[in-house]
Amino acid sequence: MTVAVLNIDWQTLADATGLGAIYALMAVGIGLVFGVLRLVNFAYGQLVMAGAYALAFASEHGWSLWVGIPLCFAVVVTLSMLMDRIVFRPLRTQSPAVMLVATFAVAFLLQSIALLWFGPLGKIASSLATLNQPVTVSGVDIRKIAIVAIGLGALCLLALVLLLGRTRVGLHMRAAAMDFRTAELLGVRAGRVIGAAVVISGVLAAIVAVMLTVQNPLVTPDFALRDTILVLAGVVLGGMNRLVPATLGGFAIGFASGLLGGALPTNQSQYLPSFLFAAVILVLLFRPGGLFTREGQQAVERV
Repeated sequence: MTVAVLNIDWQTLADATGLGAIYALMAVGIGLVFGVLRLVNFAYGQLVMAGAYALAFASEHGWSLWVGIPLCFAVVVTLSMLMDRIVFRPLRTQSPAVMLVATFAVAFLLQSIALLWFGPLGKIASSLATLNQPVTVSGVDIRKIAIVAIGLGALCLLALVLLLGRTRVGLHMRAAAMDFRTAELLGVRAGRVIGAAVVISGVLAAIVAVMLTVQNPLVTPDFALRDTILVLAGVVLGGMNRLVPATLGGFAIGFASGLLGGALPTNQSQYLPSFLFAAVILVLLFRPGGLFTREGQQAVERV
């Protein structure tokens, strides 16, 4: 390993912060579904992929950005609700292992459908290129999408915290997360809670689809797959049982990925996943409850 590993400048820090914000948004959606349904949704990345293909489809037909983005949201939210209605709801009384396998099956099914429908070469969402133009601040090129990602990440997390803490639906979500069966007996409407969680996670997946497509306009069937795996590792790293620690874990893994990706020489970039997952293992050996969760905290509140 050469000294080039330490070659970190302000440009690298800016790009890493933008990627961390996008991963934090993914972590919010994954953490919310886990908090309410106790479901680790490995198919979340395929929701992002579907939204990216919607953007590429709109771009290919010459539709404006103001048509492509609503189409992306409509596709992702609809697909998210169908996924819950057709697959996850009938299996809700089954063991966590069955639900986990179901998410894998849905993920590979959606990936195969994308491969058959759009082909292995993918599509290009060229209409989003203007959002990736940089803004120069003190000699540092900060991409517009990075600024938007940071702002949206903070706004979405704040809105979700307020929703969970200040509204009746949020209170029902928190009760369902702590003990779903008891919450039902006490009058919590299970369908309303689950529907709200699914819709919110779908909206967040659509936002992530726009962000990632701006950074990488080439959409292929494995689009966002690597990002989803890293975010899931980040959610575990931060603490799956609470939303804010899970979000911080997603941001941390995204920031570390962007930082190391910019600092490592090109011929050493293949070592990046090894560094990240080795760090995750080391952290969990010493803090199995999560890096951002205080001792005993996860037993008190899960959302």
